[in-house]
Amino acid sequence: MTRPSCGIGHPAFDPSLYLVTDPVLCAAGGLAETVAAAIAGGVTMIQYRAKDRDLRSALAEAATLAELAKQAGVPLIVNDRLDIALAVDADGLHVGQFDMPPEIARGLLGADKILGISVSRPAEIETIDPAMVDYVGLGPVFATATKGDAAAPLGLQQFAKLRQRILLPVVAIGGIGHERASAVIQAGADGIAVVSAICGTADPAAAARQLKKSILDARP
Repeated sequence: MTRPSCGIGHPAFDPSLYLVTDPVLCAAGGLAETVAAAIAGGVTMIQYRAKDRDLRSALAEAATLAELAKQAGVPLIVNDRLDIALAVDADGLHVGQFDMPPEIARGLLGADKILGISVSRPAEIETIDPAMVDYVGLGPVFATATKGDAAAPLGLQQFAKLRQRILLPVVAIGGIGHERASAVIQAGADGIAVVSAICGTADPAAAARQLKKSILDARP
C-alpha cells in the first residue's frame, strides 16, 4: 500500500493488523513483552495509547516500544501526545476529533511521519484532508469496552457505506476480534485495530497469528 504525497519521506506502511496498547490489559504479561510477542505473531503497526500515564512513565514506555518497533521494522504511532511522539522519534501520531487539528500536527511532525485520524460519524468524513492525513481509524464498528468515551457502534453496513466515501486507507476499530475480523475486511477495511483481542490474551503471539490469518483469508 502506497502512502499519500504528504509523507513522502516515510516508507510505505501496512495497516493490516494494528495493535493499540492498553497498559491495564498488558499489565499481566508486561507491555514490552506483549508488544514483542504480538510483533512476532504478525502485527504490522503499533499504537502506544496510555491516556492515564504520567508523562515520565509514558515517555519511558514509549521509548522502549519505539526501540522494539525499530528493530522489527514495524511503525510505532503515538496516540494524541505529540510531545511524546517527538521525544521518542516515533513513526507517527494518531489524533481524535477533539485532539490537535491535523494541519497543526502535520506542521509539527513534518512530512516524513505517519498521521492518522479517528472518525466515528458521517459528518466527520468531510473534514478529512488527504494532504494532511495518511489513514483513517473508522469506528467503533462494534461496541467496545476498551475506550470509555467511544461513540455509538456503526455496525457493518454503516461502516461499509462510510468506508466508500474515504479515499485513504481505513483501519476498522471497535469490538473486533478473530470472529469478526474477516467480516470487517470484507466490508472494505484495509486493516483492523485491536486492543483486547491481543493484549487481553494469554498468548499474544498466537492471537496475532490467528488474526493475521483471518485478515489474509478474507482478502480477494
